[in-house]
Amino acid sequence: MSRENFDKLGEECGVFGIYDFDGNDVASTIYYGLFALQHRGQESCGIAVSDTNGPKRNVTSQKGMGLCNEVFTPDSLQALKGDIGVGHVRYSTAGESVPENAQPLVLNYVKGTLGLAHNGNLINAIELREELEKTGAIFQTTIDSEVIAYHIARERVNTSSIEKAVARAMQKIKGAYSLIVMSPRKLIGARDPYGFKPLCIGKRDNAYVLASESCALDTIGAEFIRDVNPGEIVTITKDGIQSDCDLCIPKEKTARCIFEYIYFARPDSHIDGVSVYSSRIKAGRFLAMDSPVEADIVTGVPESGNAAALGYSLESGIPYGTAFVKNGYVGRTFIKPKQSSRESSVQIKLNVLKEAVKGKRVVMIDDSIVRGTTSDRIVRMLREAGATEVHVRISSPPFLWPCYFGTDIPAREQLIAYNRTIEDIRQIIGADSLGYLGIDRLHEMVEGLPICMGCFTGKYPMEPPKDDIRGEYFDKEIDLERKMLNR
Repeated sequence: MSRENFDKLGEECGVFGIYDFDGNDVASTIYYGLFALQHRGQESCGIAVSDTNGPKRNVTSQKGMGLCNEVFTPDSLQALKGDIGVGHVRYSTAGESVPENAQPLVLNYVKGTLGLAHNGNLINAIELREELEKTGAIFQTTIDSEVIAYHIARERVNTSSIEKAVARAMQKIKGAYSLIVMSPRKLIGARDPYGFKPLCIGKRDNAYVLASESCALDTIGAEFIRDVNPGEIVTITKDGIQSDCDLCIPKEKTARCIFEYIYFARPDSHIDGVSVYSSRIKAGRFLAMDSPVEADIVTGVPESGNAAALGYSLESGIPYGTAFVKNGYVGRTFIKPKQSSRESSVQIKLNVLKEAVKGKRVVMIDDSIVRGTTSDRIVRMLREAGATEVHVRISSPPFLWPCYFGTDIPAREQLIAYNRTIEDIRQIIGADSLGYLGIDRLHEMVEGLPICMGCFTGKYPMEPPKDDIRGEYFDKEIDLERKMLNR
């Protein structure tokens, strides 16, 4: 799993599903839904559709490496005929970045077909995979999503409905996941009991929609109905929506990924009743309260730093300004699969407005620092553009522990904050001052929602795996990362 830029977080995947009860083709709607979720993954994408009035095994799909507008054409979308379907955009945190691992997965089995789109990471995927292989299962991919699909298919053979099979599979899998499952006559959404990954329900005319974020509903003109609750399974049929909450846990034990609000989600999304944009504004205000500094301009590193920068400006009174021009035709730097030119990728993506920063004291707001290799480059770019001072403020606490639930935070030894003080990090990135968001501010930022803070505290909602679940392919990059970090 190589990355062009290791100092930024890996995005999660995005899932989208729709069932049109009027029988209209849904492929183009799925495409636009995935387009709205493109920020969640740029490695690969795919769409699978079926005709609920046709044969049970009549599923048409298309997948490929790259962005939605690179994989699909008007003609290819026209060929995807069906009134029910699922779509997926992928960023890999477990499983190599190869065409075989693109989703949705489509399985043909004794009960018909099953299409699955998955966002998240299973912490017991290796164990479950080995168990299945011992019983004769042959895997076509290296992703944990296929483990989920196999378990659902096997449970379906011994249960009366696909939704019951999903429930039984959920009792075996552990970790973070939002699932959309397409059967011949049903669309099912499921969310892990802790609620790590988001999933919401929408409605447009006589069609129901499931999506990772509410911004996808806005894009297709659908009305937001509600979020799928942590641990809930929703089944959409022509009879409406049925809900199964047998696997739900007490609300206080749920643990949403805080980085949905800090970084992953689009700012125009709402997740579990909380505005992502408002959360980032709050983070910026808290930074201004807790880490004040005298300066002439506050600016954010696009895109996720912009709202926090505005919040810092509103609280501090320091003018907010645009200091970076972003090349909108370049994907997020860390998402590209080649690493050889990762340093230059920052300048390919961003350029500094010299007129905005020359002769000024600049407060630069970013969402996180993982290894420091991007932060020091951006600080250097600001100084070269004429900034007299560069004060860095980060809208998250320091990373001290890895993530096992779908966020691409590496082993502790690769984190810049590991065994380093904030002053050490300030010197490494070349800033005049450095401030992080306090851990105590995180719950305030999301209006008291229960959240996972394992990457900051080492205290996870569930027992983490003993082994690195990301696979051996990830280890090839460690030596180069360390060289970059300690150069």
